[in-house]
Formats: sequence, structure tokens, C-alpha cells
Amino acid sequence: MTEPIIDAHHHIWRLAHTPWLAGPPVARIFGDYTALRRDYTVDEFKREVTAHGVVKSVYVQINVAPGQEVEEVAWVQSVGDAQGFPHAITGYADLMAPDVAAVLDRELAYPNLRAIRQQLHWHETPLYRFASRPDLMHDAAFRHGLREVEARNLLFELQVFPGQMADAARLAAEFPRLQFVLLHAGMLVDRSGPGWAEWRAGMRGLAAYPNVAVKLSGLGTFVHECSTALWRPVIEETLSLFGAQRCLFGSNFPIESLWTSYGRIIAVMQDCLAALSAAERRAVLHDAAARLYRL
Repeated sequence: MTEPIIDAHHHIWRLAHTPWLAGPPVARIFGDYTALRRDYTVDEFKREVTAHGVVKSVYVQINVAPGQEVEEVAWVQSVGDAQGFPHAITGYADLMAPDVAAVLDRELAYPNLRAIRQQLHWHETPLYRFASRPDLMHDAAFRHGLREVEARNLLFELQVFPGQMADAARLAAEFPRLQFVLLHAGMLVDRSGPGWAEWRAGMRGLAAYPNVAVKLSGLGTFVHECSTALWRPVIEETLSLFGAQRCLFGSNFPIESLWTSYGRIIAVMQDCLAALSAAERRAVLHDAAARLYRL
């Protein structure tokens, strides 16, 4: 019998909401995205996922044009109301902005809002860089905005590279009442010996804080491959540090469709979790997401 699955990280879009898809092609962290330069509807997503036991899902923001973040949440809420998917929304807000509280309140008018993501990942390689600087999370304005997120009982989706994890651990320590969800299992970009060591040390530091959970998502981003051999070491080490109750599955679809299928992601994830107990597998595939995103 197929285990019930919650996909805690996917995207749907229409080109009107995604300027990086609709505009001229530019280099992206995940490579050539020509195949994604089209509308990706929730109907297509549902056809992809329901055959594999997915019962609920969490939509994650897609970097719409500045000033359209509330419109994005409103649109996704309307899709959920009409189609039954997705069931929760991670929206965007610029936590550095002076009007962040008002933006969050406008987004909270939509009942499926559960989390906020402002991408903080910075890397020495310009192609991998998103934030303006590596330590943005320690800016006083950002921390003020994060307090506004905390005050509204929202999660914060934390996206950082291993080199930023020590700073991220400080953030988790200083915001003990805020639930963080670390994206993409910490974005292991460097699979050399020193790269693995840096990632392990950073993950160990974050695991020390009970208010940090981890999304097992985006594991093909830097290798452009979905395979047990590549994914298992990351998944098993993450589970050993955080425990199954603090780990949750996310497909990062349709981005991962550039190099694999949804069915392949599920099969590889199930293979990587095979050594767990039934209760632990259910925690990763369903229960942790249901608890964290109040599904």
C-alpha cells in the first residue's frame, strides 16, 4: 500500500507571475531551463503527484516581480480554493523593508499562508549567489522583519549554503520561538572532501537547535541527477543529525523535471528511506510536514 505523502516544496506558475521565466534567458543555478519557459499549472502538478500517493502539498514562492508578493499569495490561494491543491503557501516578504509588517498582514488575509521565504544564500561563485551579502541575516533591519514573522506564528524557510550555516545557527539560537525550515538539506554544492566536511559541520551546528527542521528537497540542483547513490549520503547524514521527526520531503518540482521525473524522485526517496522504521518513514514523508505547516 502506498504511504501517504506530503510534498512540502513545489512550485506552480503562470508566466505573468514569473518574470525570470518570461523575460530573456539568463544563467540560473539549475542550468538551462528552456523546458520550463511555459505555464506550469496545478492540474499538471496534480497529474504528476497523485499517482504516487501525494495527498497534500506546500507551495513555495517563485520570486515574482517586486511589489507583487501579496498578489502571488492571493493567486495561489485562489488556485487552492478552486482545485484543492496546494494546501499551504510559503510566501515572500522583504524583511528589510520598512513596511514588512503591513505586507505580512495583507498576506495573512489568505488562510493558507504558513511560512515566509526570503532567500539568504550567498556563494563565492556569482552564479550561485542570491543575497546581496553572506551575512544579511545579521542586519538589524532583517532581524526586525524576522520578529514580525515570529509574531504572526509563521515559519521561516531558511535557504543558505554551508559556508553560512554558522551564522544561521546563531540566528536559530537568538530566535528560539521561531520555527526554521532549512531548505534543500543545506545545499551541498561542493562534494570534495573539504566540501563535505564543511557541510557536516554546519548541519551539526544547526541540528543543535530544536527549532530547526530540514527539507529533503532540491537534491539534484548541483548534480542535475536523481539517483540513490548521490542522494543517499546526504539524506542519511541529515537524518542522523536531525532525526526523522525534523525532516520532511519536498520535490522542488517542476525545477527537478529538468533532469528527472516525479516518479523517479519518489522512488529514489523511498529507496533512501528504506532502512527506517515505518513510523520514521511516515514522519519524513507525511507527519513532519503536516505538523509544521498545520495541514
